[in-house]
Amino acid sequence: MDKKRVTKELLDSIKGYQDRVPYQSPFALQPADRKVDAENLKDQVRRSKIVESLEEAIKLSGLKDGMTISFHHHFRNGDKVLPMVMEIIARMGFKDLRVAASSLTSAHECLVDHIKNGVVNRIESSGLRGKLAQAISEGLLEYPAVIRSHGGRARAIVEGDVKIDVAFLGASSSDCMGNSNGVVGKSICGSLGYAKVDAAHAEKVIMITDTLVDYPNYPISIPQTDVDYVVVVDEIGDSSGIMSGATRFTKNPKELLIAKKVLEAMLASGLFVDGFSMQTGSGGASLAVTRFIREELIKRNIKCSYALGGITKAFVDLLEEGLVGKLFDTQSFDLSAAESVGRNEMHQEISADFYANPFNCSPAVDKLDFVVLSALEIDKDFNVNVISGSDGVIRAASGGHSDTAAAAKMSIIVAPLIRGRLSTIIDKVTTVVTPGSTVDVVVTDMGITVNPARPDLKEKFLAAGLDLVEMEDLVAAAKFIVGEPKPIEFTDEVVAVVEYRDGSIIDVIKKVK
Repeated sequence: MDKKRVTKELLDSIKGYQDRVPYQSPFALQPADRKVDAENLKDQVRRSKIVESLEEAIKLSGLKDGMTISFHHHFRNGDKVLPMVMEIIARMGFKDLRVAASSLTSAHECLVDHIKNGVVNRIESSGLRGKLAQAISEGLLEYPAVIRSHGGRARAIVEGDVKIDVAFLGASSSDCMGNSNGVVGKSICGSLGYAKVDAAHAEKVIMITDTLVDYPNYPISIPQTDVDYVVVVDEIGDSSGIMSGATRFTKNPKELLIAKKVLEAMLASGLFVDGFSMQTGSGGASLAVTRFIREELIKRNIKCSYALGGITKAFVDLLEEGLVGKLFDTQSFDLSAAESVGRNEMHQEISADFYANPFNCSPAVDKLDFVVLSALEIDKDFNVNVISGSDGVIRAASGGHSDTAAAAKMSIIVAPLIRGRLSTIIDKVTTVVTPGSTVDVVVTDMGITVNPARPDLKEKFLAAGLDLVEMEDLVAAAKFIVGEPKPIEFTDEVVAVVEYRDGSIIDVIKKVK
């Protein structure tokens, strides 16, 4: 415009507009932290976010010593993003970084070396496994590790308890502007539910892909509005690594027996009616339940309204048979589920925030009728341990365990009475992850146990003729079979803290002597 229609003097005369500025040119007004060349503003409109290398993206991100970086674990044991990024970061000389990952698996053992060489001094995650878990249990970290549930991690990020400076997110496909998903490309992983939260709240987001597609990419899991830089690499992950031992389909007779008892409890609860909802956690027995409900759905001519959480082929089959209305997927547990996210309209990926953040308006877990969850240990107060082994060493993950147990109308914990020569039902669990007050039913190969806080369920189970046992009897039976467990000796050094989903500290893990 040749003549200014609005001047500063005019704005100063308008109530409430004294702090505003008049129009100058199409690109003159920019965020304070964005550097522009006033002479060539239009030429600086970003028409591609692709940078030549990860090293260049890291430089552009402004990463500094002591900052927080994040990763997702949708590739589980097949992840190649974290090791690749950490190798470059170490080579660039960064120190004292905090790694805030959605979870860490055996694919991330390289972090042991990065802790030793000072690149990493803090780790926050839902899970720790393998050599990394062993090293942290032995006190390798300068600061205690932080264990959060999936909902708790989402809450911490959204509320600002965890401020992510740079998020490194692997996606099986991306376009030049960063529109990304996990269902197109050569290395699919399905849902990007954990990455969604990081992308939405991190200061800088680096999208890493091995399949660059034409703009605009579709479907869009993570939009270009959340992405700062795109880096194309040779390989981000091995899709075959998605399915691990914790997400296997069992043929174990004991686990199948437990699954059948779980179905009996569900049928007797009065909640197994048309339109019920459910989630099954990891572990053989809990996953087997998914297959056993199929016959009952057909027999009763009813349908499950939605299934939630980590989705498996068994749930995909129920969806495609019309026995489940919708799948809400935060993490695809196998390749069939990963493929289904891109194929089935009613198979929808959701963020961990949508899934289980207890502080948002209404997470999906709040509508659950049933949740079936596994356990490493359960005590006579119904407290559940899913993070540390009977030797006190960290070996697993919090996951969505405490999130779903707290919210579902009926939370069912499944475990064999004995694993090898170790009891799972004990006087006091090694580490409390899920408080007993949120556990309704425990199912073992020795029978069904109801929390005394749920007399309504006990009454229904007895009326249905279910064979119930008391928790004290299970503890006694386990001791009779394997004897009194030898107490673990710990030092006073805290190697990890366990946050409950609301951010309070529910337990700590100490170094084993």
